[in-house]
Amino acid sequence: MTLQPDVSTSAGHNSHQPDATTIEHLRERAQFIRLETIRLIDIAKTGHYTSVFSAAEVFSALYYDVMNLRRGEPGWEGRDRFTIGKGHAAVGLFPIYADLGFFPKEWLDNYTRLGSPLGDHPDMRKVPGVDFSSGSIGHALSNAIGIALAQRWTGQDYKVFCMMGDGEMQEGQVWEAALFAAQNRMKNLIAIVDRNGFQLDGRVDEVMGIEPLDQKWRAFGWEVHTVDGHDIAAVTTLLRRLRADGAREKPALVISKTVKGRGVSYMETEPGWHLGWLDPTDAQEAIAEIKAQVI
Repeated sequence: MTLQPDVSTSAGHNSHQPDATTIEHLRERAQFIRLETIRLIDIAKTGHYTSVFSAAEVFSALYYDVMNLRRGEPGWEGRDRFTIGKGHAAVGLFPIYADLGFFPKEWLDNYTRLGSPLGDHPDMRKVPGVDFSSGSIGHALSNAIGIALAQRWTGQDYKVFCMMGDGEMQEGQVWEAALFAAQNRMKNLIAIVDRNGFQLDGRVDEVMGIEPLDQKWRAFGWEVHTVDGHDIAAVTTLLRRLRADGAREKPALVISKTVKGRGVSYMETEPGWHLGWLDPTDAQEAIAEIKAQVI
C-alpha cells in the first residue's frame, strides 16, 4: 500500500483482504513501532511501553493501509482523521508521523526533551499529524464526533477513526457520546476499543467490570465487531471493509482483543509495566525478542 499521491487507500482496493506482500509490510511496520517506542522511551527515561505494544498492529493497519492520507501533507483537508483516548500511547504514533513525512525524523531524537514538540501525550498545536490533544481519558470519542459532524456539514469526504482504551469504558462521557453518535447516525465514525484487559490500577474488570462490552455498544445503537487485534490480516480486512461500507447507517465499534505488552514476554499482562523504563540490558533483551518474533 502507498499513501496519496503515490499510494492508494482502502477506497481503491479491489478486495478487502490484503495480499501477502501487504501483510508482511504491515507486520514489519508494527515491529518498527515497537522498536521505536523502546528507543524513544530510552531518551525520555520513562514511558508507556505496553499501551503501545497492544495497539501496534492496529496503528500499522490504520496508518499504512486503511486511512486515506497524503505523505508529507499532515494538514490535507481530505485526510481521514484519528483521535486517541489513550494518549499515553502517542510515543508509538510519533515514529509513524515522522515516517510518513509529517515532521522531520530528527524530532524523534529529542523526544520529551526541553523545547521538543513531542511530549508524553499528543498536542495538536505542536505536532503535525495529531488531530486531537489527548491526555484526560474519556474525551476522544466526543472529539471524534465533533470532527464527524464537521465532515457532514462541510460535505467533505473523509472518515473519522477513534481509539479508546478498555479502561476508558469506565468514563461516563464515553457513553453519552455513544448515544449521541447513534442518535445522529454517524456512519462515517469508526471507533476501536483496545481490549487489552489492563489499566493503570490493574485488571480492568477487577477495577470496574465493563462486560458484556459488545452487547452494551449494540444496545446503544452501534454496529459492533470483534477481532484479534494482533492478527494483522484480520484487522486490516475488517477496517478496510468498515471504511468502504457506504450502506451502513450506524457508527461502527471494533473490539480489538489484544495483550498488553505484546511482543515482550515479561511485560505481557504485567500491570507494573503500564509506565516504566528499561535499563540497557533489559532493553536489548526486549529488542532481540521483538526482532525474533513473527506476530
